[in-house]
Amino acid sequence: MNQDQIFEKVQGVLVEALAVDEDEVTPQATLFAELGAESIDVLDISFQLERAFDIKINQGELFPEGVTQDPEYVQNGKLTDKGLSTLKARLPHFDLSPLEADRSVQSVVQLFTVQSLVNFVEQKLAEKKA
Repeated sequence: MNQDQIFEKVQGVLVEALAVDEDEVTPQATLFAELGAESIDVLDISFQLERAFDIKINQGELFPEGVTQDPEYVQNGKLTDKGLSTLKARLPHFDLSPLEADRSVQSVVQLFTVQSLVNFVEQKLAEKKA
């Protein structure tokens, strides 16, 4: 399955889970700010991705839990070095390079894009084949 095919399926999942129009679900669209996802939607999105791609997503694997609320990882609204390294370890499918310049919690939320979901699914499918 190539990236375009994965994107189409991810797009369908997001249209259904978030009740948005297909043309809103672009690779660059952010899940929370632009598509209106809320924390409760994360479970539905994970479940639908599992069904659509026949993959298993462990709790906290797709969207790490508690990182932005943990004082060890965030101080004064910004990621600490430990917070950044934790995100890098937990989110290998995300492009975290923007956090090098701006470590604000808001910047972290902006990283959750449709493309990051496509990358995640692509990685899970590759692991499944191996």
